[in-house]
Amino acid sequence: MTMSWRKGAAALPLLAMLAACDTPRQLGPVSAEAGQQAPNYLLGPGDTLTVFVYRSPELSAADLPIRPDGRISLPLIPDIQAAGRTPTDLARDIEGKLRQYVREPNVTIMVRTFIGPADQQIRVIGEASQPMGLPYREGMTVMDVMIGARGLTRYAAGNRAEIIRRDVSTGQREVIRVRLNDLLRGGDISQDLAMRPGDTLVIPQGWF
Repeated sequence: MTMSWRKGAAALPLLAMLAACDTPRQLGPVSAEAGQQAPNYLLGPGDTLTVFVYRSPELSAADLPIRPDGRISLPLIPDIQAAGRTPTDLARDIEGKLRQYVREPNVTIMVRTFIGPADQQIRVIGEASQPMGLPYREGMTVMDVMIGARGLTRYAAGNRAEIIRRDVSTGQREVIRVRLNDLLRGGDISQDLAMRPGDTLVIPQGWF
C-alpha cells in the first residue's frame, strides 16, 4: 500500500463524519492590524467584518457584511469600497476618512467569515451536503473542497461530477470530469485533482 493511498484512505472516516453533519463550518477571525493580516487575502462580497475603532465604540461595527456591490457602511462613513482590497488597506482608508472627526484614529478590521472575490473562490453546487463558495488557498485540491462542503448527499452521482474552469484571458470554458465516489469512498487519490481560483465543482443528482 502506497503512502499516497494511505493519505486518501485515512481521510475517509473524516469525510463520512462531515457528510452526516449539517452545522456550517466557522472560520476563526483574522485581525487586519498592520503586519498581522496575511497580505494576499482580498475581501469580497459576503465576507463579514468587525470594524473596531480604538476608544470610539460608537464608530465601531460588529458582524458587518460586505454588500453585493462590494461596499460597507459605517457611522460617519455611509459608503466605502471594501471588496477587492486587503483588510489592512481598508483599515487605513477608514482611518483617513475618520481624521476629520477623530484625532489620530486607530482602526482594526477582523474578518469573521471568509469568501473573497469571485475570481478567487471555489464554488461547489449541486449534490454537496453544503453547497458553498470557498476562498481559494494555494495547493487546494478536490479533497479539500469536499471536506469544506461536507461530502456528498445520498442522492449525488459523484462519479459524474465536473470541474468547470474558465480561462480568464480567453474566456474559454474547460470541463474536467472527476470521479468523486472513487475518491471519497474508494480512496482513489488520482481523482484528487488540483483546483484553481474561479473553479466551479458541479455535482449532479443520480438517476432513480
